[in-house]
Amino acid sequence: MSQVRIEHADMKRDESDQFVGYTVFSIDGHASSYEITFLSKNGRDWDYALNFAGEPGVEEQFLQIDERIETDDELFDDLLDAAIDAGKFGE
Repeated sequence: MSQVRIEHADMKRDESDQFVGYTVFSIDGHASSYEITFLSKNGRDWDYALNFAGEPGVEEQFLQIDERIETDDELFDDLLDAAIDAGKFGE
């Protein structure tokens, strides 16, 4: 598996008290960085969206990492944990 590097992350609660966060990360051998955004009403069930961070990159690589996130629970959890750990709740 290619090495994943977390570049930055954050998580907040919005005005309706939902968790909203993101993690920007890069993967060895991929032309672009990615940003995964997270949304949860309860902090347990998470929806996510994957996008290129900044300029668009190679579509084939994007589809590969999207599939990997879908099937690799450890990767998903690592990206989510990075956002949660960076969050400043209660501010």
